[in-house]
Amino acid sequence: MQHRIVVLGAGYTGAIAAGRLARRLHREDVAITLVNAEPDFVERVRMHQLAAGQDLRPRPFGEMFAGTGVELKLAKVTGVDVDRGTVAVVDESRPGEPETEELEYDTLVYALGSGWNDQGVPGVAEHAHQIAGRPGALRLRERLARLDAGEPVVVVGGGLTGLEAATEIAEARPDLDVALAARGELGDWLSPKGRRHLRKVCGKLGITVHENSSVTGVEADRVITADGETIPAAATVWTTGFAVHPLARATTLDVTDTGQILVDGTMRSVSHPDVYAIGDAALAMGPCDKPLRMSCASGTPMAWQAADAIAARLTGGKLPTVPLRYFNQCISLGRKEGLIQYVTADDRAVRAALTGRLAAVYKELICKGAAWAVANPLLGLPTRRRRVVPQPARTASPVRTAA
Repeated sequence: MQHRIVVLGAGYTGAIAAGRLARRLHREDVAITLVNAEPDFVERVRMHQLAAGQDLRPRPFGEMFAGTGVELKLAKVTGVDVDRGTVAVVDESRPGEPETEELEYDTLVYALGSGWNDQGVPGVAEHAHQIAGRPGALRLRERLARLDAGEPVVVVGGGLTGLEAATEIAEARPDLDVALAARGELGDWLSPKGRRHLRKVCGKLGITVHENSSVTGVEADRVITADGETIPAAATVWTTGFAVHPLARATTLDVTDTGQILVDGTMRSVSHPDVYAIGDAALAMGPCDKPLRMSCASGTPMAWQAADAIAARLTGGKLPTVPLRYFNQCISLGRKEGLIQYVTADDRAVRAALTGRLAAVYKELICKGAAWAVANPLLGLPTRRRRVVPQPARTASPVRTAA
């Protein structure tokens, strides 16, 4: 009987994990099912480009996983029962006639990722745009296309997503009045060289930077800060953080207050050994016992770790011991400028940084490399499919009750 592996979510982490498992395990021994609501791979790290009017290359999963042994299930995940080992999915391909199906698994890889987080700020849900996914980026794209010259656009959030969004929009639409509202100082986590370059680029692109500005309200034509300042906004882009998919909270998995699944060094749930969590959905510890941040830079090695650990446990091999660490933060500042901030293993900036056109090329290569790895799941590392050894029968996890 084949060992059933179900992977939920086909973002960078889920798609990479499914492809790596297909490369590691003998096809006759496992049935790998990848569940995703959309038929195409979404390059989430390029959503600011999509919003700014650029067209992205289509990457259909049907082509990417053809011949790999990975079965693609186009459906929306509506529930997970980790005690019974089942996943509820709904096929929404037929309007008005959704089909509900229950998938059974022996091993589950939870990679449902995250979405935007309005942080409870009044007016955000009603008036702000987001670029956490393709639908939001396309809506912002349409809104920006309707704006006339001189109209104001405000990007709220001075992190990586906010910086990339503000610079991309300002470069693509130099006729707009683009502003960036940051809670702290601009690029305050970067090295002095990185901060100088960031200010230089923002100045060159004509971006007005509102530092130490905590936005407490969003209206149809403005944002309001904690000190009472109002910043005009014909379009507001909210980039202050992400919230994980809510499904894990509804299970008996051990999760954090924010809903992230607690995992060990192999990305295995600390409460349910047949469940692995990767990407934004998991709280994994990095160097110096610091949680890994939500990012593609964290999610990709987490996917490698989980896939290799699953393969090792199923085949009686050696568990991976590669530490998860950081090397740099790659920031695109439009198509012509970039910033590569080198960091310590635990993600603290060092003095060295790469800037300018060369940094933009470096970041583009990183993005292309990540997409290539997803689109070519059986290429890259040597294929070494191993046979699965007999596994003990799955038993239902004990149901926990409140003390």
